[in-house]
Amino acid sequence: MLELLRSNYIECFAMFLYAVGLFTLILDKNLVKKIIGMDIMDSAVYLLLGSMGYIRGGKAPILTEGVETYVSPLPTGLVLTGIVVSVSVSALMMALAIRLYGKYHTLDIDEIYLLARRGEGENV
Repeated sequence: MLELLRSNYIECFAMFLYAVGLFTLILDKNLVKKIIGMDIMDSAVYLLLGSMGYIRGGKAPILTEGVETYVSPLPTGLVLTGIVVSVSVSALMMALAIRLYGKYHTLDIDEIYLLARRGEGENV
């Protein structure tokens, strides 16, 4: 078991990061912390994809003589695309959090829910 953890330590760390992000997303009531938790989860997925695409001793996929092992460019492309989407989603969520703070003067989800049910809050 210990040898399996040693040989797959990057994947184990990615799973740990994902769990930290998931628990932050589920258990925290602050909107900004929830957004950070989702970003941590995204980073864990990118780390896992990057580690799965890595081949020890592999070279870039450019045909040259004498190279027998090539690294697949697909995981790298997926990670780059995911990063672009993740940054866009995070920016949109932060903009919405700023609007909610401007209207309800709090970032606590429970308080926002109660204030919205009562119809309180300033128009932004």
